[in-house]
Amino acid sequence: MIIESIETRIFKAPLKTPFKTALRTVEALEDVIVIIRTKNGFFGVGEGATPAVITGETIGSFIATIEHFKAHLIGRCVEDFNALLTIVEKSILHNSSAKSAIESSLYDLRAKSLNLPLYKLLGGTQIEFRTDITISLDTTQKMVSDSQEALELGYEALKIKIGTKSVKEDFQKVLAISSILPNHIALRLDANQAYTPKETLWLLNALEKKSIDIELIEQPVKYDDIMGLKFIKERTLTPVLADEAVFSAKDAIKLLEAGATDYLNIKLAKCGGITEALKIADIANMYNVKCMLGCMLEGVVAINTALHVASARANTITMLDLDGVALLKSHDIIGGALFDESYIRLSDKIGLGVEI
Repeated sequence: MIIESIETRIFKAPLKTPFKTALRTVEALEDVIVIIRTKNGFFGVGEGATPAVITGETIGSFIATIEHFKAHLIGRCVEDFNALLTIVEKSILHNSSAKSAIESSLYDLRAKSLNLPLYKLLGGTQIEFRTDITISLDTTQKMVSDSQEALELGYEALKIKIGTKSVKEDFQKVLAISSILPNHIALRLDANQAYTPKETLWLLNALEKKSIDIELIEQPVKYDDIMGLKFIKERTLTPVLADEAVFSAKDAIKLLEAGATDYLNIKLAKCGGITEALKIADIANMYNVKCMLGCMLEGVVAINTALHVASARANTITMLDLDGVALLKSHDIIGGALFDESYIRLSDKIGLGVEI
């Protein structure tokens, strides 16, 4: 398979409701889809988000990065796969979401060249999954209402966005939401770097005093505050999940060596794609640490890619936050996994199984 062309498309889709976190508010999904075509008529597809406040990328910079890759990849043979992955990794620094999208396209093509679903190429066997659902930061009444709706749709894990200007206000929000939850529902908190270590401890201690069972708290402090994460981890019963602190395998090692986190959140858009995601999962496994596989606000192609990775490291990746498709009001992507709210089943078609 000889690479003939690489193109980008803007993928837009309406959301059911605005997506609000401590970092940003998004009214509609707007990602970039990357398509690599070969001379014999095959294509590989990838998708990347452009959350500037997290990865530093915009749609313009993303497309410019893909243009950069064209000179390095067009005319190359897909079967020279490892060399292509090295080009993606080494030919430009940073730009992790764009790298993830181009790498996904290459993996899709490679799996198709071998007539395999991608998860099988990666060594996976699991095809059925359950994801949590994100409850956006909003008024207490709206967050309780959204949580109730999620329960009615069959979700058994809720990720509650917190991080208002007042940690005491967040405490009241979590308290109100927890009051409507059956005992078997997992309650996860995500502060998106909004707190200090002491504010985090105040919140978790206040919830513990109310006997509110919190499965984990995600990235409560700034991404580079490793000692802050460690401070929290050593002083609370609630497990800590590192997210924005983990962009690479090196970051994972640094966090785990410091004893700063209980779990790692792997996101393809953060780490640069499938290859690095697998490395992070393998490192976590060496430390006997479990992982969540999460997503930015992303569409069908990106979520499908993440699911194939989850299958490949199912023993280590035990939590999924892959609700991007569930948050969409509609989309025009055909094929791939079957999404039924929290239940997801991988397609057995070759590659990602997604049509464009």
